[in-house]
Amino acid sequence: MKKAALAGTIVLAALALLCSLAGGQEDMVSVDNSVFASPRRPPAVFRHEEHNENAGLDDCSRCHHLYDEKGNKLEDESSEDQSCSECHGTSDENGRPSLRKAFHLNCKGCHLELKQGPVTCGSCHRWNTGQEQQKS
Repeated sequence: MKKAALAGTIVLAALALLCSLAGGQEDMVSVDNSVFASPRRPPAVFRHEEHNENAGLDDCSRCHHLYDEKGNKLEDESSEDQSCSECHGTSDENGRPSLRKAFHLNCKGCHLELKQGPVTCGSCHRWNTGQEQQKS
């Protein structure tokens, strides 16, 4: 009886660990576009951990930014525990760019500034239906 209880506890602990890891950005393979009712393109392919390693990024606030009520970026503050759509809606509002615009300004803007990384629509929004289109 004790062996069965121990085995059950181990299985439940393993499942809990797997579930907690599944939602993490480390496993992210595409940008969540579920907020859009009728997306014109598939979600952008974005392998979070691979991107950060290749780009040498270790400051989460570079992408996961927060601003004060006056619109000043809060240095060393991160919004990584929030979804982008918690601050950015489907249209520009109160000085905040729409979610679509925010993604493009942040991602494409950085790529243009650094002169590296994809900047064309098809480079990020891939039409194939393979593994890279699945969300974690």
